Amino acid sequence: MKKIFLMCISIILLSPVMAQDDKKEKKKNKREERKQRINAIVKQEEEGVIKYRKHLAFGLKLTTDGYGGFVEVARAQSVKKALLFQLDIAERKHPKEEKIQGLYNAATPFIYGKINFFYPVKLGVQQQFLLGNKGNKNGVSITANAGGGLIVGLLRPYKVEVIKNGEQAFAGYESEDSLLFLQGPIGGPNFGTGWNELKVTPGGYLKSSVRFDYGKYNEMVSALEVGISGEFYSKKIPQMIYQTPKQFFFSAYIALIFGKRK
Repeated sequence: MKKIFLMCISIILLSPVMAQDDKKEKKKNKREERKQRINAIVKQEEEGVIKYRKHLAFGLKLTTDGYGGFVEVARAQSVKKALLFQLDIAERKHPKEEKIQGLYNAATPFIYGKINFFYPVKLGVQQQFLLGNKGNKNGVSITANAGGGLIVGLLRPYKVEVIKNGEQAFAGYESEDSLLFLQGPIGGPNFGTGWNELKVTPGGYLKSSVRFDYGKYNEMVSALEVGISGEFYSKKIPQMIYQTPKQFFFSAYIALIFGKRK
């Protein structure tokens, strides 16, 4: 009985020490794993090779007719090829848009004759081809991307501020107040107007680009991309009065991309 009691006391006293040793061992293993990963990254940097299984990246872009952003998931097929899956959201503007100051100083500026906000939402896939890998750790990797997918054009009515029956109200071009929309705007829309009247126009798109990845560490995505895109919709998109609506849109863009590889 005395021996059992002494054994129990010993276990109780040694448990914190054993737990502390176990914790130290785990920390040591983590440091070793991190060291091995860093050594592998350094070796890849020296060789200039970007090798990964997947990456998640985000991009901000300026186009010849608007701006937008996208999220991208990539799956490597080999060192030289990968598939890029993208969700892209943008706002397209008409070249004839011109802001006018509202009637009162406090009024929001407006664009006379604008019918709809136009938001293309794209979901597609691209094939990526390696054109030139990094010559060294401070080099630039160059890839070419080509692909396409489905597109949904969201049209949000552009409603200007007007005076209706002695009170302030919002009027759109395709409404019973279309005359006020044309002849009596005193200010522009706010962010909340028109969302309950969204219209959807489906279509498809094709896209090609060249990407320059200048990231210092191969596990990070830091890139500049330039490209072109062509979009075709199932019907013409009304953007401005007195301007012929288009069904096909062509644009060029430049994008800044950042993310992480695994």
